[in-house]
Amino acid sequence: MVKRLSEKLIRQYARQFRALAVVGPRQSGKTTLVRSVFHKKPYVSLEDPDERLFADQDPRAFLSRFKNGAIIDEAQRVPALFSYLQKILDETKKDGLFILTGSNNFLLQQSISQSLAGRIGYIDLFPLSLQEIRSFSNASMDTDDLILNGSYPELYDKKRKAALWYPSYIRTYVERDVKQIRNIDNTILFNRFLKLCAGRTGQQLVVSALSNDCGIDVKTVNSWLSILESSYVIHLVSPHHKNFNKRLVKTPKLYFVDTGLACSLLGIKSVNELKHSHLRGALFENLVVNELLKEKFNHGSNDGIYFWRDNKGVEIDVLMEKGKKLIPFEIKSAQTFNSSFLSSLGLWNKYSGLKGGHLYYDGKQEMDTKEGIKVRNWKTDFLLKSR
Repeated sequence: MVKRLSEKLIRQYARQFRALAVVGPRQSGKTTLVRSVFHKKPYVSLEDPDERLFADQDPRAFLSRFKNGAIIDEAQRVPALFSYLQKILDETKKDGLFILTGSNNFLLQQSISQSLAGRIGYIDLFPLSLQEIRSFSNASMDTDDLILNGSYPELYDKKRKAALWYPSYIRTYVERDVKQIRNIDNTILFNRFLKLCAGRTGQQLVVSALSNDCGIDVKTVNSWLSILESSYVIHLVSPHHKNFNKRLVKTPKLYFVDTGLACSLLGIKSVNELKHSHLRGALFENLVVNELLKEKFNHGSNDGIYFWRDNKGVEIDVLMEKGKKLIPFEIKSAQTFNSSFLSSLGLWNKYSGLKGGHLYYDGKQEMDTKEGIKVRNWKTDFLLKSR
């Protein structure tokens, strides 16, 4: 098993909280990780119909089997458990007693906020980071391969073919995970909605346009977006609020949690198709934004990630909070450096009165400009063991 970067954080949280919730997309490696870290704890999955029935019908008896705690997989499947867990956690002095995992953030967070608030540590586990992917001997580090194959562990551990694996993943997601949150009868329409979202990756989210293109009302669009976000298919990056006397856009940008999943929904099945796709630049941006998010989650950082755009089209792809500082990142998919890539960072520094920033692109030339902007191949920083 590849050593996950979040393992250190998980061990740390288990010494600070009586229970721990590890949440993230289905197949992101949550179960493998927690069973490795807490190998002495008994394991039970609420995906198992018998265990789920037992937990639902007699939660007290179900939990009484685990005097020294347990790993409870897909805990959101039985919300009734959480009230009984609360009593157990209130009566114990042990930390790291119960380890809960879930692939549905909305249902799990809802249950935690009602019963376990203040008693439980919360960790997001995304699919593999670039550094973790490099640990596999069979992994290609070519940028287009990384975009196309995505970052789910099974693709590297079991050497799965992305073109076959992702359609099955999407079908399982729609037929199982989505129905846990909301019963959607028209799965054909929902699949169409998924594909339309994939076509908007890296773009500002215009709900009315999605509504028109999919033929559903705005209320349904917002409801389905909430489903995709809470089940870790998409994530939305909000615009930063500080305007520096500029009129700013207020709509978030849409990204997929995994670029391989987005490629599959877009019908991109080969590197050649990806290279000639008009969405290649957006998918590259998505890839880099995901790496920034994984770095944030793997280190338990509370720093915010935003973008900035004024009404004249000046945009900074990512603004990352580091304490009281704002660090700008510009992302370009080109392999050849062009000084024009620095223009938005220059304008941002002029507006904000700050200096520096990062330009991530797909080329080899690296430098630090006289304005303090670090020009790097996008992989360079993410492959370092410490930033």
